[in-house]
Amino acid sequence: MASFRFASGLVVGKFAPLHLGHELLIQRALEACARVVVFSFTKPELPGCPPQRRKAWLDARSPRTQNVVFGADGFVAGIPAEPAAIALARAMPREGEPEDRHRRYVGELCLRFVGPVDAVFTSEDYGDGFAAVLTEQFRAREPHRAAVQHVQVDRARQLVPVSGTVIRRDPHGQRAYLGAEVYADFVARVCILGGESTGKTTLAAALAERFATQWVPEYGRELWVERDGRLTFADMLHIGEAQVAREAEYARRARRYLFCDTSPLTTACYSEMLFGAVDPRLRELAARSYAHTILCAPDFAFVQDGTRQDAAFAQRQHDYYLAALARAGVPFQLVRGSVAERVAQVVAADALAYS
Repeated sequence: MASFRFASGLVVGKFAPLHLGHELLIQRALEACARVVVFSFTKPELPGCPPQRRKAWLDARSPRTQNVVFGADGFVAGIPAEPAAIALARAMPREGEPEDRHRRYVGELCLRFVGPVDAVFTSEDYGDGFAAVLTEQFRAREPHRAAVQHVQVDRARQLVPVSGTVIRRDPHGQRAYLGAEVYADFVARVCILGGESTGKTTLAAALAERFATQWVPEYGRELWVERDGRLTFADMLHIGEAQVAREAEYARRARRYLFCDTSPLTTACYSEMLFGAVDPRLRELAARSYAHTILCAPDFAFVQDGTRQDAAFAQRQHDYYLAALARAGVPFQLVRGSVAERVAQVVAADALAYS
């Protein structure tokens, strides 16, 4: 049986985003404590780091800790989202308020939701004062309780020379300090739509090569070939979910951009055209947003490879995408011509975003 220095430990931070310095802190707490609680809160919220993401990052990168995340709007995760917890989330101190206010807020969180802790782990000089305030609060309930210890980790930032502020300025330049699951949420997903034989797969591969990143193959086409064109209505939702799962998988290996050969909107299109209906859950997936949407014009000569319908069907698909994107108010870029011309059009249309 493992022997630990402390029964319980605490790590507190914005984790906006969670980086390897934070992970080192949490790992040291896990090595020293039988139980570790991680609190994440920040007011105001920081761009690209909403509480739902912070919770997902912590759960993915640190599954052995109790990860409690609060959002200023009342978001609560890691403990039951009861009225008292929601009210306390909304009452969190703002950035810049006195340190004592933040320390006592954390102490209240401990006392009300997870219990007192024996040690607090930080990379800062304020840790001694933080531990002293927690000790005062815990002893108000248990007078003979031992003092909370402060364990300082990598104060000089020698082991992991980075900070959340630096990463927020340039997450791509600081990618080496982010776990794959975290960095994936900073990758801009680019959706490429188009009817059959309009060059979307070729364009996805060409753009990925141009920007030295990944592209996501179309799962539905692979399943269609595997099943010799015999798909069921139930397969449509499966295809949409599998495509989204692929995006998440490939984003972990991508660099700045991820080019997606189709999206669940494509699957919804096939579902409607082949079966006359779309599963409500697939409609929800089809409404997911992308950083940029590209629609390939049907200006290539139609090539029948044995798995496709015909040119008329491809035109119907094109019209479907035009209507669906218009209804949803999604801006898109229509590209025409050769592959090289299309790549040039994408680059030229958004020079700043694609630099």
